[in-house]
Amino acid sequence: MPVERVLLASPRGFCAGVEKAIKALAWMVRVFDPPVYCYHEIVHNQVVVEQFRRQGVVFVDDVTEVPPGAPLMLSAHGTAPEVASQARQQGRLVVDAVCPLVTKVHHEVKVRAKRGYTILYVGHRGHEEAQGTTAVAPEAVRLVEDEEDLTEAAASIEPGAPVALLAQTTLSVDDWAGLRERAEALFPDLWTPGRSDLCFATTNRQAALKAIAGQVQALVVVGSANSSNTLALEKVAKAAGCPRVLRVNRAEELPGDLDGVVGVTAGASAPEPLVDEVVRRLAPRDGVEEVRVVEEEEYFPPPPELRDVLRALERTLGTLLGAPEPPAERGPLPDGSQPAATVLATLGSR
Repeated sequence: MPVERVLLASPRGFCAGVEKAIKALAWMVRVFDPPVYCYHEIVHNQVVVEQFRRQGVVFVDDVTEVPPGAPLMLSAHGTAPEVASQARQQGRLVVDAVCPLVTKVHHEVKVRAKRGYTILYVGHRGHEEAQGTTAVAPEAVRLVEDEEDLTEAAASIEPGAPVALLAQTTLSVDDWAGLRERAEALFPDLWTPGRSDLCFATTNRQAALKAIAGQVQALVVVGSANSSNTLALEKVAKAAGCPRVLRVNRAEELPGDLDGVVGVTAGASAPEPLVDEVVRRLAPRDGVEEVRVVEEEEYFPPPPELRDVLRALERTLGTLLGAPEPPAERGPLPDGSQPAATVLATLGSR
């Protein structure tokens, strides 16, 4: 299906939080005998989840399904406090792979709730991140998806009562801006964080998409249907006037009638090899042009629980082999310099 040319949006694909989570689960698979358990899907990508399943990872939606003493990872989307507490019972080793940007929102909810605020949280009902965040202070949080929800919430709040506005990290920038503007009109003293709750990776990927949207006959978004930031990319592409917008998990799902200039991007949980497959399938006659809007250099270190486990193993092996005691503080794990997609590929070849 050769098309004329491919415009490749950049940044695209894995963000720092996804990199952190995938590398951490890959290390758990290497260190522990299967099964390794994960509460919810580690990230919202069908291909990544299936690859981990083949390596012996069992994904559960209830921590009571995890046997006592079994290793358990909590997903990148964040976990309700009571679930995290329950997970650590019965001698389980628990590694929390929550994205630090989600942790920031959890902290904001906790602080504002203690100060007596009603918190309007803009997010998607049923999404794991929204479930975990609203559970931090359920008595104080109102989940808002659209203007109708916002108007309904406003009618139930006493005039002059303190109100805060927070957000799921993976929203469409334009949707968030519209709801924020409406909320500010309803609540003149509205509190919002000094730094937006929207993830830098989410906003960067949407900006990169907008940079190519006016130049393409079709836009392909690589990612899964349960990925909020992937669906946000679809929505942004349509709002930007792309004549045709397609979301695919893999290259095999591409239709055979694409032609002209085709744009390609990927959600924050989609591995780069899937993008490579899509570009090869499109087989552009006039080549590929990468359109870069910003450089991303963010790095999130591995979860502390995992670092503790690996250092304990290192000390044990050192003692058995007569090696000197390692320093108490060390840098990133050995995979820290490798992209998560490479770590996944290595894991898949075992």
